Amino acid sequence: MPKRKICIVTGSRAEYGLLYWLMKEIQMDPDLELQIIATGMHLSPEFGLTYKQIEKDGFYINEKVEMLLSSDSPVGITKSIGLGVIGFADALERLRPDIAVILGDRFEALAFAIACYIARIPIAHLYGGEATEGLIDEGIRHAITKFSYIHFTSTEEYRKIVIQLGEDPARVFVCGALGIDNIKKLKLLSKKDVEKRLGHAFKRHNFLITYHPVTLEVQTSEWQIKNLLGALDELDDALLIFTKANADTEGRVINTMIDDYVRKKPDNSVAFTSMGTLLYLSAMQYVDAVIGNSSSGIIEAPSFKIATINIGDRQKGRIRAQSIIDCDYQKESIKEAIKKAISKEFKEYLKSAINPYGDGHAAERIIRTLKNCQLLNVKKEFYRLGAED
Repeated sequence: MPKRKICIVTGSRAEYGLLYWLMKEIQMDPDLELQIIATGMHLSPEFGLTYKQIEKDGFYINEKVEMLLSSDSPVGITKSIGLGVIGFADALERLRPDIAVILGDRFEALAFAIACYIARIPIAHLYGGEATEGLIDEGIRHAITKFSYIHFTSTEEYRKIVIQLGEDPARVFVCGALGIDNIKKLKLLSKKDVEKRLGHAFKRHNFLITYHPVTLEVQTSEWQIKNLLGALDELDDALLIFTKANADTEGRVINTMIDDYVRKKPDNSVAFTSMGTLLYLSAMQYVDAVIGNSSSGIIEAPSFKIATINIGDRQKGRIRAQSIIDCDYQKESIKEAIKKAISKEFKEYLKSAINPYGDGHAAERIIRTLKNCQLLNVKKEFYRLGAED
């Protein structure tokens, strides 16, 4: 019997980091054939040409689809989606996979989903049902859910939302979050090795900072990152580890302001275009808190029993652990959240925090389903709640 061909698309460093163990499981399975399409930020010098890390990790990239324009405006992003659809159509015609795997909700994923759907290739979608009410990702995620045939959610609550969108419960599976697999399976670096790679020794307080644009807002990135940097500037004896924003609308202004800040304060701050999963998670285990609006602060950070200072609306709607401290965009609100995060009382409270996003075995659960599911056709009926009554 021929191997079942599983095609995975990845367009960003963070997404690849989450997909790593799933890709490894597919690569090692004698009944499966892994196909990889690299696109988006992976192919951009501005974002570190991170496709090289995929190859360094021992994966073969079957197709590279150029789609990212040198523009972070709404027009530029929209045109990038169009280029992606064209490029993915050609790549899928050559690869002819049995199943396409899409993680998340970025615009690259939407372009791939459109191409797969038109080509009648069944889509397995990871992490539908989640909520990010401040982002265009919210609508994109639900759109990909409707394009998809098989669904893997990180929690039971998100599974119910996918079903509410009309998807058959028999094709919606709870697997947990792949980010927890990384924490459980990677051999994280020692504190000394992290300091060596950072080029800085840890200080009394240490923070890992990632701030992305809130893409359903207009021209807010500059003043939001200004307020965050202003709050950080008042910290004493603190190391600030920045990871830069993705290729989203208004992302470049954030990265420019971070670069300017680090240039003026080289003794206590450092910035990375891409830290890579190993260094990022290794640093996370030694910091007092994750600060910003990245999903990693919501999903991965609670496993380390550290605080997350979640700023604004980007992650609004996601299920939260007890370790999440929400604050608004104002400088004083951010300062108060930092004060709470480093307090003895809150650190003691964190000892009992439970991560609601799984146990680190998501990849194995996904593989079992991908191997055994029937793929007779991609026709779906709209599942109506209460239809079973």
